[in-house]
Amino acid sequence: PRPRARGPEEKMAAPMSERSPASEPGAAPYGNFPNYSRFHPPEGRVSLLPGGLLRSLFPAASRPLLGLDVGCNSGELSVALYRHLLGLQEGEGSLDQPAAGKDLNLLCCDIDPVLIERAQQCSPFPASISFASLDIMDSSARESFLSSYLGRFGHSTFDIIFCMSVTMWIHLNHGDSGLMEFLSFLSSLCKYLLIEPQPWKCYRAAARRLRKLGRNDFDHFRSLAINGDMVERITQILTKDCAMELVCCFGSTSWDRSLLLFKSNHEGRESSEQEQ
Repeated sequence: PRPRARGPEEKMAAPMSERSPASEPGAAPYGNFPNYSRFHPPEGRVSLLPGGLLRSLFPAASRPLLGLDVGCNSGELSVALYRHLLGLQEGEGSLDQPAAGKDLNLLCCDIDPVLIERAQQCSPFPASISFASLDIMDSSARESFLSSYLGRFGHSTFDIIFCMSVTMWIHLNHGDSGLMEFLSFLSSLCKYLLIEPQPWKCYRAAARRLRKLGRNDFDHFRSLAINGDMVERITQILTKDCAMELVCCFGSTSWDRSLLLFKSNHEGRESSEQEQ
């Protein structure tokens, strides 16, 4: 990618030297593939989600709802999710259409500032979709950044978080404890979590790609005790350790990724305590 000046939002970003997209797709050890949407098109996911999902999940909530998309890459899936959830047709949305943001404001973050710059340049909804470079595993950076964003709307949590094919990269780069901590953090920060875990075969494929390129293996790959059926393992972590319940599975994409919707039980406990 061409050299570029670093904007103020990138102070919390990952170092540029390692985490910019490489010319070889296999050389993206954080999942920051430069043309991801070409081989996993957004339609493959959004077509699984029912229309009117936000209305059914939040029938009486005040608007706008707040969403967070973790690991948004260059934003194509983020925009497709936004359109689908709001019932907007392709082509709807422009610089002079602020009305869309009355229903949903979406914050999208990725570890790679070059991908974020591309997303910002191409966004059809700049008033209601924000893109920011952020290493979600940098606890000090994420706390200050996300709390600042939520504070602008008087919220302490997001209404919904999207985590689409991100868990494997967290797991490979931060180990079992990193995956647990990541899932715990997400569950504490939202009412609903829509998550798409990569199956274990993708872990093996990612490690194989690195080896083919003569790179070092992922630090944690051979020592991961959380393995096998990753949908089952992640569901177990979220329900048993993170006080969430599985609402439904919306099915699987043609490339064998399940879309799972979880709901936080934290709020339910708070409500029952207040009633008592």
